[in-house]
Amino acid sequence: MALAAMSFLAFAQGFTPMMPTGPSEDTYSKLYADVNYVGDGLESHNMDIYLPKNVENPKMIILIYGSAWFSNNAKMAPMTSIGIPLLEAGFAVATINHRASMEAKWPAQIQDVKAAIRYVRANADKYGYDNSFIGITGFSSGGHLSTFAATTIGTQEITSGDVTVDIEGSLGEFTSTSSHVDAVVDWFGPVDMLRFADGCTKPNDGTSPEAALIGGKNPQEETDWARVISPIYCVDSSDPEILIIHGTADNVVPQCQSINLKKAYDEAGVPATFVSVDGGGHGPVCFSEPYYKMMVDYFLRMSE
Repeated sequence: MALAAMSFLAFAQGFTPMMPTGPSEDTYSKLYADVNYVGDGLESHNMDIYLPKNVENPKMIILIYGSAWFSNNAKMAPMTSIGIPLLEAGFAVATINHRASMEAKWPAQIQDVKAAIRYVRANADKYGYDNSFIGITGFSSGGHLSTFAATTIGTQEITSGDVTVDIEGSLGEFTSTSSHVDAVVDWFGPVDMLRFADGCTKPNDGTSPEAALIGGKNPQEETDWARVISPIYCVDSSDPEILIIHGTADNVVPQCQSINLKKAYDEAGVPATFVSVDGGGHGPVCFSEPYYKMMVDYFLRMSE
């Protein structure tokens, strides 16, 4: 499972990996494939919904892939890693696509995530799960989007200087439905684009993935834009508890990103658990049984 996910993570570094095939049919009881959560027919807005075996009305977890925001069709990738342990623990899982940075600039990606959450909440009876608890998790840029969803509950817009972005958006049929989530697990996500390079002290330059996310602007020059794509600045006392997992040897997203996120939660008075994975890279070692279990145990506790 971890190797399959890692092959996809290479995409963010300029490689062309083989897309993982997903969980075997004996892992789930039912699959609703390519459900379009916006209703516009875009591949970017498809999700797969899996129901676990032998559980009636399971609680729901939403998964978001990592791709440095470059992919619009990688919903299968997290199923081969973090998705299977969640299914085996009795959760329903919705794994979603979102628009790529080359397809639409920020805040399109978080608007897609919010629309997916609203769709999932509004259609629980249709697909057969319990919407009284919705968790969210993702790795790398998917961790960024998961954390953003959890730190902007009830927020329509965020502003920095002269830049204002609509975080919630108005995509899809269920705009009156809440997009709140009840729990979040962030797997080594980039969360602070103002403090990323040189030991989390300054922004990356105009060749970075986050530069593409904001339409080719240079984060070192456009610091307001760098801030409005950084969920760390949205943390407040109303946020749900978070579990953060990050390796010490991550050479893509420095671990200080997660260390600083934990500090932000501490300062806001919100429970946050930071798990430092000794020798863990951008996926390898982190994606292993002990850390899957931490994720599952956290979601089980939060959904009680």
